[in-house]
Formats: sequence, C-alpha cells, structure tokens
Amino acid sequence: MRTTITVPAQFRGPPNSVNGGYAAGVMARLIEGPFTAALRAPPPLDTETHLVRDGEVVRWETLDAQLIGEARPADAAAIPAPPPAPSLAPASAAAPGFPGLHRPFHPICFCCGDKVEEGVGLRVFVGQIAGAAAGVVAGPWTPNLVFADADGLVPAEVVWAALDCPGSVSWVVTTGGGGMLGTMTGEMLRRPAAEEPCVVLGWPLDRDGRKLMSGTALFTAKGELLARTHQIWIGRAPVAEAA
Repeated sequence: MRTTITVPAQFRGPPNSVNGGYAAGVMARLIEGPFTAALRAPPPLDTETHLVRDGEVVRWETLDAQLIGEARPADAAAIPAPPPAPSLAPASAAAPGFPGLHRPFHPICFCCGDKVEEGVGLRVFVGQIAGAAAGVVAGPWTPNLVFADADGLVPAEVVWAALDCPGSVSWVVTTGGGGMLGTMTGEMLRRPAAEEPCVVLGWPLDRDGRKLMSGTALFTAKGELLARTHQIWIGRAPVAEAA
C-alpha cells in the first residue's frame, strides 16, 4: 500500500525538517499497538512524500524512493517503566527551568518552541524536578482544542510530538548537550482529550558514545499513564550559553 502525504511546516522540529516525534507518529499511524520508528534522513516539510506499507513494515520515502524512515511493531517490554508521576504542582514549578527559555534552543519547534503561539505549537516546556534525580524533567501540558479530532481526542502523532523533546532536554540539563532523534519506540495506552490537563515527564537512561538513550511519558493530572517512549538520540555538542 502506497500513500502520498505532505507534512506542513507547522510541524517542524529543526527549521527545515519535521519534528522527530511527529515524524515517528506519521509512520506509526499504520501500525497497530506499540511501534519502533527510526529516522534515516530529515523528513522534509511541505513536500510530497510516500508512506509505503509492506507487510508489518512501514517505509517513508521521497518520491524518488530515497528512505526517510521506517517503522515496525515493537514489544512494549522494550519501553522503560517511568519514574513516579509528579503532580501538576511540581511539574509546573519545574517548567520555568526549561533551557529554551534562557538560551538558544529550538524556538520554532512544534513541540518546545517558545516563539510559536499556543494552538500553533504545543509549547511543552520541561525542567529539572526539584528533589528528583538529575535529568528527571517535567512540565504541564494541556492540549489545545484546535488539535482535537472528531472525537475530541488528540491525534497520536501530536502526542508523540509532545513526548519528543523532553527526552533530549533530560540530557541537556545533565550534560549540556542534547541531540537529534534517531529512534522512538512508543506505546499509547489512551489518547488524551483536548483540554485535558496532563504532565509530561522525561528522564535519561544510558549513553553509548554519541547515542543518548532516554524515556518520556505522558500522565493525566491524577497520575494515569497515557503514553510512554524509549528514545535514542544522536548527540551533538552542548548548547552555547547566550551572550
């Protein structure tokens, strides 16, 4: 099965490519249950591309068949159990520690861009939780009504976008350097409703050379686990402090 898709520039991560979590969600649309999505090249914005389903494998390709990414079913056991869910109060207290509010980061990112208006972007800002282990970051997120589908729920790819950047931030606050998303393995237990107050959590797991492993999770304000991920980031140099 081959489908032609175009991802609008609204859903960018870096200036010229799709947010990694959103990109993973685009591929995961065609997979039932937990998935693993790997990005092989920056997904282009405002450009026709193909999603190709071949058995259990989904490939995302340019029109001339260059591979952008691929996804396949995954075992939920490969996704780490999250730390205890913080309530809204400590998550809200942590959010002002989000590095992007204090120095150059990704100001136009669909997930964490601080220069993107509410309802255009998600404005997911996470910071170190007071008293938690180093790198355990959290912030509040209430999905804007503009993202609701016909059932009043948030589309899965938007949820995966919200769970993208917090995994990198967990490394930024501990080592000063984040990365670009290479692989996301995700499990959705329940999609949140639009305007349902939620808490986003991220934490570092391990590193292997330039590979930075992290976990992220989405909870309701009452602590119900909605979604969780395991992520592999390709590390880059620490973010420079603003002058």
